[in-house]
Amino acid sequence: MSPLFSTLHSRSFYLVGLARSGLACARALQRAGADVVVWDDRDSTQQAAMTEGFTLAPPEQLDTTTLDSVILAPGIPLTHPIVQWAHATGLEIISDLELFFRLYEPERGDKNGDKTPRFIGITGTNGKSTTTVLTTHILRQAGLSVSCGGNLGTAVFDLPDPGPEGLYLLELSSYQLDLCHRLNLDAAVLLNISPDHLERHGDMSKYSAAKAKIFAHQTPSDIAFVSLDDDFSRQIFDGLNSTGQQQVVPLSVTTRVARGLFAVAGTLHDDYFDSRQKTLNLAQNPALIGTHNHQNALAAYGICRVLGLTDTAIERGLQSFSGLTHRQEPVLNTAALRVINDSKATNIDSARRALASFDPVVWIAGGQAKDKNFHRLTPLPSSVKAGFFIGECAGQMAQELGKNLPETTISHTLEQAVQPALATAERLYRTTGTQVNVLFSPACASFDQFHSFEERGDHFKALVHHYRSKGSVQ
Repeated sequence: MSPLFSTLHSRSFYLVGLARSGLACARALQRAGADVVVWDDRDSTQQAAMTEGFTLAPPEQLDTTTLDSVILAPGIPLTHPIVQWAHATGLEIISDLELFFRLYEPERGDKNGDKTPRFIGITGTNGKSTTTVLTTHILRQAGLSVSCGGNLGTAVFDLPDPGPEGLYLLELSSYQLDLCHRLNLDAAVLLNISPDHLERHGDMSKYSAAKAKIFAHQTPSDIAFVSLDDDFSRQIFDGLNSTGQQQVVPLSVTTRVARGLFAVAGTLHDDYFDSRQKTLNLAQNPALIGTHNHQNALAAYGICRVLGLTDTAIERGLQSFSGLTHRQEPVLNTAALRVINDSKATNIDSARRALASFDPVVWIAGGQAKDKNFHRLTPLPSSVKAGFFIGECAGQMAQELGKNLPETTISHTLEQAVQPALATAERLYRTTGTQVNVLFSPACASFDQFHSFEERGDHFKALVHHYRSKGSVQ
């Protein structure tokens, strides 16, 4: 534990929500000697917390005069009665991320000469996990000390200290950013904004405002990378650009941009860090297929340039990147078919991007809808030859999208979808002689049938390998 954690000694916190990040924060506070009382609405979680020695109490049993802050885990809705109680009592509500940053805040001082880790943040509706993992891969391959986590993987209070010359590279969700009040990032990225998590934020303007908080406390020495490829992100870019609060760099995979980074036909162009507009080939790595992955690569490139990497080091990292589990993850590749697990595609825009990346496609989709406006997927690319729909919204997806598909099947479960989808792909291969892509890109959350998109993706992969072992996949 960093010596900075000693500043938590004898401070008092009320922590609500004991899933992954909340529990990591509670443990860190306990180790640091803070007075921490915790709460979770689930009985099983309460029992587990008591087994670890935590003090549990509902809010009405607390002496609010002794509390420094209420720490709200990301999964706790802002409409929760405890949030209303905290507002009524005048208590500050923060996230674990905000508390973590505040530990370093007094030491950061003049960022041109300090000796504390740098903080880099990445957000966006889609692509933030791939961008975070890709950037970490490039930086570590170049020899930098990178502690990577946040919304992805390791909770911030479980991250190892990267040392004064290292950096924290954090994937940040709108849930986390919502409760950050002083977070100051040396470099921050906004990849895109499309409808998601509206049950939390209420509408797109509030969702966009939460995403924009990633830039709120930057200074003139800091840098913001902002996409121009959707209306919401472009509005944030225009607002930042007009204030001059920080350096603002545009990103685009749809058009050439002056004084920015853009990708055209699989080639990255740098018109910000290099006046001669250097270019890098993005088309050589099969893990970076599609314009959405080119957007991820633009952001990774920009962060790496900020941190002093050469083009050679960046290109080496881009070419050796093997991809992110459950994000357009190769499962099987034969002469007849290629199988792709994109279980992390839990919203419509994410699935739309995946569908545009492969040709021809047999598509498996469905689950628990975050956004039931499936018409946003239409017109489906002509490359999509068949659709197999599962989960709660299988019927609705088949009804709204089936008219655009040569073949439509309501399968309900992955067990019922995978083998027929593989058989359909092999039939199309025998007809055309062209390798067919079986793409599992659900466009929906997993919670109707699985605990997480990871469990769902693992189950999909297991089914594919099962049918391969039985000889039913050529």
